[in-house]
Amino acid sequence: QVQLVESGGGLVQAGDSLRLSCAASGRTFSLYTMGWFRQAPGKEREFVARISGSGDYTYYTDSVKGRFTISRDNAKNTVYLQMNSLKPEDTAVYYCAALLFSSRNPSDAKYWGQGTQVTVSS
Repeated sequence: QVQLVESGGGLVQAGDSLRLSCAASGRTFSLYTMGWFRQAPGKEREFVARISGSGDYTYYTDSVKGRFTISRDNAKNTVYLQMNSLKPEDTAVYYCAALLFSSRNPSDAKYWGQGTQVTVSS
C-alpha cells in the first residue's frame, strides 16, 4: 500500500512559478513510475508528466514541455513538479499517482493522492 500526499498548490499570476510535492509512504516508492495528472472544472483528468522509478526517464504532455519539470528523490520518497511560466489554462487540481507501468492513462494508476489546487490568474 502506498499513500500519496500532495502539497504546494496555490493562487499565482500568469508567468509565475510553483513547485508541487508529493510525499509517499511505504518502502516500494522507488519501484513505481510516478505521474502527475490534472483536472480542470468540467473536464476529464489529463496526463501531465511521468518519471521512471530510477528517475532516468521523463515524459511530458506537449502543452507543458519546456515549462514543467518532473523529478524525484527516492531517499525522501518524494516526487516533484516544478511549474514555470504558468498560464491560466494550467488552472486545475493536480494529482500525483503511482503508475502500474509507463502510461498516460489515468486508469493505469494504482494509487492517487488527494490533489492540490493550482489557480493561475491572468
